[in-house]
Amino acid sequence: MNFIKKFLFHRITFLAVAILVQLIVLIRVILKFNEYFVFFYGGSILISIVAVLGIINNYMNPIYKVAWIIPILLFPVFGGLFYIFFAGKKLHKRAKHKMTLIGDKMSDVLQPKEDILEEIENQSKVAANQSRYIQDYAYSPPDCNTTTDYFPIGEMKFEQLKEELKKAEDYIFLEYFIIEEGEMWNSILDILVEKAAEGVDVRVIYDDVGCLFTLPYKYNEQLEMKGIKCSVFNPLVPVLSPVLNNRDHRKIIVIDGHTGFTGGINLADEYINSFEKYGHWKDSAIMLKGEAVWSMTVMFLSMWDYLRGIKEDLQEFKPNYNLVADNSKDGTGYIQPFADNPLDGETVGQIVYLNLINKAQDYVYIMTPYLIIDNEMATALSAAAKGGVDVRIITPHCADKWYVHAVTRSYYRILIENGVKIYEYRPGFVHAKSCVVDDEYGVVSTINMDYRSLYLHFECGVWMYDCSSIIEMKDDFFNTLKFCSKITIKELEDTAWYKELGRSVLRVFAPLM
Repeated sequence: MNFIKKFLFHRITFLAVAILVQLIVLIRVILKFNEYFVFFYGGSILISIVAVLGIINNYMNPIYKVAWIIPILLFPVFGGLFYIFFAGKKLHKRAKHKMTLIGDKMSDVLQPKEDILEEIENQSKVAANQSRYIQDYAYSPPDCNTTTDYFPIGEMKFEQLKEELKKAEDYIFLEYFIIEEGEMWNSILDILVEKAAEGVDVRVIYDDVGCLFTLPYKYNEQLEMKGIKCSVFNPLVPVLSPVLNNRDHRKIIVIDGHTGFTGGINLADEYINSFEKYGHWKDSAIMLKGEAVWSMTVMFLSMWDYLRGIKEDLQEFKPNYNLVADNSKDGTGYIQPFADNPLDGETVGQIVYLNLINKAQDYVYIMTPYLIIDNEMATALSAAAKGGVDVRIITPHCADKWYVHAVTRSYYRILIENGVKIYEYRPGFVHAKSCVVDDEYGVVSTINMDYRSLYLHFECGVWMYDCSSIIEMKDDFFNTLKFCSKITIKELEDTAWYKELGRSVLRVFAPLM
């Protein structure tokens, strides 16, 4: 009874009912026009034709085009209208301009570092080209005065994070897709409250959809009462709108501008295996100390100022890095945090991955929870494997969403036939988003290899070249491989026909999920 009451009065129930009512009204309006069948049918067909022509001539990814054209052709009366109402609906200029200010602010504050790019180029033209792309199109320059610590599991990051938070003197910034009350978040919250009472500037951003089932409604107000400033990204409203597709999927912590964390780990108990949700949770994170953290600080503050509608002088938050330099490690290499904005027309995450795969000479090792890729990514992975590069991908064995896992498995055959090796993590769920290449390059990020992360979400990551953590990432990959089973063509051929059919159907609509 308590569960039923909780469900009935949950915010998602109200939102679902409101959206359903709007759908019903829309359908009733359309059916009302059906009284004028000949004119309505002809008009609907014309709208569908216009919609298909618009899709074909649009700059959207080809797989998105297919995903919309098929339902329009199957349901010409409703398909075109629904596309016009939803997928064809764009942000109005004022809203789009406001959101693009996030990237504009980053480009204004983060200055290019041509001297460091020249250093990289003296070692490797290939590495310099990759770094230059990130600097020019993600506005984040490379840095060589930064150390890294790679965490192959959530528990290790959690313990280190608590220690670093206790050292904060000026500010603590957190930006997360998911925060959930429990052992992990409550322990962190206790430190944040204590630090806020000491006068430390503590700010939190969380995504409303990501926390829909994990935090109480208006949880931001609870945090504000504790002395913690809090903003909610893109709050859910009971109105049908494609804008709700754009979510803040980043995981960022910045402490005093000199220490930063990112990676796949959200602030919920399953990420540290104190609660078993889908078997053992395999994740990863990276900690930076040094000048490269300034890029992460600007990422957060640009988003914060957008959400708050304010204009801060970001230079006031920049520490004196000469006083906080950490020279305890040798061979820090080159570190380059980057952000990906889905509204600027530049698919930074996708291109960072493609650059790594296309330029690989020996190996490409990837861990990802989802493998729902477009033709460009599938071609790059296949071409690398055909050319003799050892391409291996680890995905989960236990699914968090059965339909997404089904789509992931639908890509196995074509990749394996082209020489890519696919492994599933038997103990549970892989949530790590990492790529390591040739003992030279590494990326730890929040970016899944799926359409949402690559095209719709605000994301972030860290690109590394000639960095000590790259070998640690490689070791972690092979340690994880010990608990994986290799997927074979024989296994795929033994899959029941109805499962194959279901995966094929789901795959067509994967970009719309």
